[in-house]
Amino acid sequence: EAEKKAVIEDFTQKVGSIVNGMVLRFDGPNIIVDISKAEAVMPPQEQNPGEHYRLNQRLTFYIEGIRETARGQEVVVSRAHKNLVTELFRREVPEVQSGAVEVKLLAREAGGRTKLAVISTQQGVDPVGACVGQKGVRVQAVINELGGAEKVDIIQFTDDAKQLIAAALAPAKEIEVILDAEKQSAVAVVPDDQLSLAIGREGQNVRLAA
Repeated sequence: EAEKKAVIEDFTQKVGSIVNGMVLRFDGPNIIVDISKAEAVMPPQEQNPGEHYRLNQRLTFYIEGIRETARGQEVVVSRAHKNLVTELFRREVPEVQSGAVEVKLLAREAGGRTKLAVISTQQGVDPVGACVGQKGVRVQAVINELGGAEKVDIIQFTDDAKQLIAAALAPAKEIEVILDAEKQSAVAVVPDDQLSLAIGREGQNVRLAA
């Protein structure tokens, strides 16, 4: 009991970070994960719908929190949490690790697409370029960690809402944005040949932009 308490205390300080783990067993809908010194649980809502988990599979997990159960306290890990992506970029991109590049906004539909807006806090650092990496190696490393199928869009953050919305609707181009500040809404006017790109499959692109 004392050992378990010490482990829980250790992981309480690690909530919000990532950890390497291995799929240990399936407990009903939950997946039990070995995360060095401890067993964590990944409930269904924290599982990535685009992934099929198998025994002894090694993955990176986001430490989502500690929860009380009938069996005492448990560490909850996630593969669907949006901050998993942020932390993977922190691991892969030295500029994010050092604080020279900051992830300002992030929207994710696990297994489908993630959009993140980044900003540079240091002169001369290109935030998008830093996250993409030479020939896309850094963003590809993150995509591979997410199972290989998830798309990741990286855009430059700006306080100009019109520019931000237009950028957020990438990969669609040539977008004109009309803002209604009172209603807190925006109309995006896109060329006909860009419409399906802006909407995305089943509306995913425009949902994430919103």
